[in-house]
Amino acid sequence: MSEHRIPSGEPKRWLDHPRNVDKVYWSVIVVSAGLFLADVFYHKHPEFKMEAVFGFYGLYGFFACVGLVLAAKAMRVFLMRGEDYYDTDKPDAPTAQKDDH
Repeated sequence: MSEHRIPSGEPKRWLDHPRNVDKVYWSVIVVSAGLFLADVFYHKHPEFKMEAVFGFYGLYGFFACVGLVLAAKAMRVFLMRGEDYYDTDKPDAPTAQKDDH
């Protein structure tokens, strides 16, 4: 894991320690794998035949999440703005002018 610095004066939090981040990471993987394997031990009442496939909901959720990430990456191309998009100190920025009537 990469090392990060904590600003001076800030108290150290429990996720500032890389060991704790690793524990959370592996805990999520173990719980997810356990839930995936638990699919064997209960009776399903599927509405569609595909729902009866082992691990269908886990796989469906995983691929839906991957699809969302890929869609977001594609949308980033046309939604992203430049680094100075909100910079108001530009000389060519339009200024509000009062209309004296």
